[in-house]
Amino acid sequence: MVFRALRYRNFRVFFFGQSISLIGTWMQYVAMSWLVYRMTNSAFMLGVVGFSSQIPTFILSPFAGVLADRHNRHKILLFTQTLALLQAMILAILTMTGRIEVWHIIVMGIFLGCINSIDIPSRHSFILQMIEEKENLGNAIALNSMMFNMARLIGPSVAGVLIAIAGEGLCFLVNSISYLAVIASLIIMDKGVKIKKDREEGYDIFKDVKEGFSYAFRSQPIRAILLLLSIISMMGMSYAVLMPVFARDILGGGPHTLGFLMGAVGLGSLAGTVYLASRKKAITIGNMLPVSAGIFGIGITAFSFSRNLWISMPLLFISGFGIMVQMASSNTILQTIVDDDKRGRVMSFYTMAFMGMAPLGSLLAGSMATRLGVTNTLIISGICCIIASVIFGFKVPALRKI
Repeated sequence: MVFRALRYRNFRVFFFGQSISLIGTWMQYVAMSWLVYRMTNSAFMLGVVGFSSQIPTFILSPFAGVLADRHNRHKILLFTQTLALLQAMILAILTMTGRIEVWHIIVMGIFLGCINSIDIPSRHSFILQMIEEKENLGNAIALNSMMFNMARLIGPSVAGVLIAIAGEGLCFLVNSISYLAVIASLIIMDKGVKIKKDREEGYDIFKDVKEGFSYAFRSQPIRAILLLLSIISMMGMSYAVLMPVFARDILGGGPHTLGFLMGAVGLGSLAGTVYLASRKKAITIGNMLPVSAGIFGIGITAFSFSRNLWISMPLLFISGFGIMVQMASSNTILQTIVDDDKRGRVMSFYTMAFMGMAPLGSLLAGSMATRLGVTNTLIISGICCIIASVIFGFKVPALRKI
């Protein structure tokens, strides 16, 4: 049954609240990219903005993982979602009053990156508390990813229309309002979900971070999964940063075109999550990880050659399917094999690998695109992903035995 994890009330409430909020998040992402490119006409500045909004995740995630292991994750999420609401509201006010400048976007991006570095590990490790039974963890993670990608399908398309009609500021305003849905879902959850108490006795955060690193990197399967995810994120996810350039300069479109391209990625990712949610058997370390990474690499490489919107969209659909199966499968496997008291820290390393490496990729992609062009940049990125998937594939038999 695809939606079996929704029988748990707390997860069901969170699922619908987060679904609304994430639509606004994707609207803001597209609006911010388009606003930066409209103001600067610079692929490099797109890379800088992407870097600034994601680098805090790389730096702070290990410490955030300790917080997730030592404190009430429910309270942490209420705090982070409230701060994210304020960030979106500030962007909306600045943009709608005509005072927005690129440095405002960079500063607000850094602020949101700091929020996400705390929010994401806590949110991922909070899933098991909401569903209570570990055998349904894979389905819950797949549904969580499905929710994310339904929003990615809807949000960019709506954003493209709103930007054309009323400008980017309205997208930021809608996003700020959408956070009320997830905040409300956290407030009305059953009290039983708040089973994790704040740790009263003192602890050494640096010692706990070191303990988490030692635990994760002594394990060959965890280490291999995180390394593959890091390479895919750094080299492959740069396509999203360069999407405004493809939409306007290569495909000759506008914000509508950008929305269609991002929507195609979302639709492919949604198909990937439906596939994972419908699986009856648990995900194990097998061919799924290298194959999905290879599919993603092939998809973005082929997309780099396209000069037609109707060819580009199916190729991005394939890319979205590949990256989502890769990401969600890695998440499920990691959460299945880790000890409960290390879950927050391992998920912080997952966040660091998937989202923390992306800013380095964004900066690299922006620089490469300026010198080599966006097409050559994506070709190189896709080939790197394919090579990484092949190398991981050769290691699968040994990892499966472990």
